[in-house]
Amino acid sequence: MASSKPGFGIAIIGAGERGVYFIGSRIAEAASDTGLRVVGVFDRLTDRATLAAAHLSTIYESGGLDHQVQVFASLEDALADPSVDLVIVTTHTDSHREPVERAVAHGKRVYLDKPISVTLSDAEAIARSERSAGQPIMMGFTRRYEQPWIEAVKIAHGGRIGTPRMVLLRSIIPYTRYLQLWHRNEARSGGALNDKGSHHFDVLNWIADGARPVRVTATGGVSGIFAPDPTAPARCSECERDCPYRRHETLIDKFEGIGRVPNDSWRTAHAVHDRNDTCVYHPGADIDDHAVVTVQYDSGLVATLFFAIFGPWATDQETLEIVGDSGRLRMERHSGDIDLVENHGHARSGIQFPNPDRASSHYGADRELVRKLEKFLQGEVPPVGVAEGLASLRLVTAAQISLSEGGRPVDPREMQVEEAAQ
Repeated sequence: MASSKPGFGIAIIGAGERGVYFIGSRIAEAASDTGLRVVGVFDRLTDRATLAAAHLSTIYESGGLDHQVQVFASLEDALADPSVDLVIVTTHTDSHREPVERAVAHGKRVYLDKPISVTLSDAEAIARSERSAGQPIMMGFTRRYEQPWIEAVKIAHGGRIGTPRMVLLRSIIPYTRYLQLWHRNEARSGGALNDKGSHHFDVLNWIADGARPVRVTATGGVSGIFAPDPTAPARCSECERDCPYRRHETLIDKFEGIGRVPNDSWRTAHAVHDRNDTCVYHPGADIDDHAVVTVQYDSGLVATLFFAIFGPWATDQETLEIVGDSGRLRMERHSGDIDLVENHGHARSGIQFPNPDRASSHYGADRELVRKLEKFLQGEVPPVGVAEGLASLRLVTAAQISLSEGGRPVDPREMQVEEAAQ
């Protein structure tokens, strides 16, 4: 049954896993409950866009809607289409700037997936576009759409543990896929600390509640676990070795619902940055795979990110601990449970969040994101935007400088970057 709500047309720029098989699929699945419709898809790889459009059309059909998603022949065709109200930008991170600037110039609303960009200069340009448009750009830091994270930060700001003094965000997520996808090239992705760590630095800034970071130190880098092996087959589909990192067969790939190739364009692609099963030992990767980053804020808050893209898959792979001057909380992302200690240890309680969406992508965050997209198009201010994206990238950049210089303290305020409009 079609929705009676006012309709909003969407163009997806970048037909990869995030744009189509997570966000786009969730939009199509919710079509009977929202006024959102994906009008079409554009990707520089036509075969990928064609298969992606067919995938989304099938979801609409299965929901009883006669809606065919088209393939745009060019970025300009997508942006000039009068039926498009919102442009979703999910290209490679180094390619975010152009579609955002051009979408804004066409008067479209914009959703930009994280990270904001690879370089601070591109982030500045995106911030200028937002200011020129006079309307916000929505960003996709998924923790901002997950109820346990929202509640944890609310508790931290609400006085139940006193004033937050220390934060530990532990992220041991075995994302060896970063070495198998285009992310393996730092110039395209900004590295693992940008692609995954951008979420985490946004959380630290969120908890800091307006305090400014004044000192960043980082140690870590390249572990050597994935030392280049020129004798290894170039990609998993060509390999018969016994390997714990085989693409689409790892525990985390299967858990996250990507224990398969989204469409055949990834199988037929030859370029390293277009396929998704490059061997983790294939020469050419230049990204860091672990780091311990400490951020000190001018409020006195000290926050640490304990981060690696290797290690075993486990149900406690991402946890958030906030210590205040009278209590502490610990949140586990996988379960969504919060363990709360208050009043100097005299009270302890557990908080749980029954959530029918948790089995969906990103623990249900993508379904909530779709609901927020509709409200965004109706005029509501989004929960996270360019200002937060820029602030996160500033910490990423400071951490990468510190990493490259043996842990030298870096003051993010020394990096002169224009702030996005609040």
